[in-house]
Amino acid sequence: MTLDAGGTNFRFSAMRSGKFIVETVAMPASPDNLKDCLLRLVEGFRRVRATCPEPPVAISFAFPGPADYPQGIIGDLGNLPCFRGGVPLGPILEDHFGIPTFMNNDGDLFAYGEAIGGFLPYVNDLLEKANNPRRYRNLLGVTIGTGFGGGIVRDGELFTGDNSIAAELWLMRNKLLPTMNVEESVSIRAVRQVYSELSGEPLINTPEPAEIYRIASGEWIGNKSAAMEAFRRLGESAGDAIANALTLVDGLVVIGGGLSGAVSLFMPALMAELNGDYTFPGGKSIRRLASQAFNLDDEQSLNDFLKSGVRKIQISDYINIVPDLSRSIDYDPLSRIGVGISRLGTSEAIAMGAYAFALRKLGEGITH
Repeated sequence: MTLDAGGTNFRFSAMRSGKFIVETVAMPASPDNLKDCLLRLVEGFRRVRATCPEPPVAISFAFPGPADYPQGIIGDLGNLPCFRGGVPLGPILEDHFGIPTFMNNDGDLFAYGEAIGGFLPYVNDLLEKANNPRRYRNLLGVTIGTGFGGGIVRDGELFTGDNSIAAELWLMRNKLLPTMNVEESVSIRAVRQVYSELSGEPLINTPEPAEIYRIASGEWIGNKSAAMEAFRRLGESAGDAIANALTLVDGLVVIGGGLSGAVSLFMPALMAELNGDYTFPGGKSIRRLASQAFNLDDEQSLNDFLKSGVRKIQISDYINIVPDLSRSIDYDPLSRIGVGISRLGTSEAIAMGAYAFALRKLGEGITH
């Protein structure tokens, strides 16, 4: 059984063989009352269990942090303020339902789900069909919505860190507002704030990003230039943070979250950051990233990404240096990474990640 937990709603479901097998059960969260919130969590899983064709073997779900995820203890939450002082949510559910219970950060599970059954295999399948020998094993997942989340999958393994707080992208420095963290420019509230500032409209009256997107697209009446700039700044700030992360991860990038639907407005600025330059004193420049980044949701960029740059290096060309060697080696001089939107959908990817994580732990004999 799975759960996608947010500050507003809880969405419960169940998976078997990598597929959803029951109708999603949605319940409003109760952010200010711990007892009521816990009862709703229990009730949501109880309803899902009642519709499962066979008894579930585990519970695995995403829950906001900070948290000690391996032990299932939730810390002091901002969007669910009733959680304070360390609430043993995992053990509560495990004892109530009598099955192993696993929890993780939503950004981590989003990345894991896209690595198992979404963006990563999608890209590798495209490469195979294009007769390109390159394959990818590492993935940086980012979610842009209420906040700016992240997750890292390295060679099929979810990387969570020693304190269960790896890939906390939201805490990177904000390029545009250097005294703030980047989430203040990469989130729903950031889009509304910029639109309010540039349009002169009071923040309380500023529309939600979905409406700002329509204004930018010319579908709704409003300040079009302010709307476009709000998403452009989001793209620049997100691109800066992702570029910094890629210097360590060196893998594909998949983007999800509620604002990913506005990709056409923020992706150009994001890609410009990834493929930008650093300038040295004297004017000499170098690429910001060692790899060239490609937008895999753009047809021409995707085609360029899929083209193989492999050429043969003949060792026999160096026969005078190292005698009696005649073999050749394939060599592609262009390092490349691909960036694209979730192939599963954010909630589905989180559920897939939770499902795969539970199976992995059960296979290792770990029950909590």
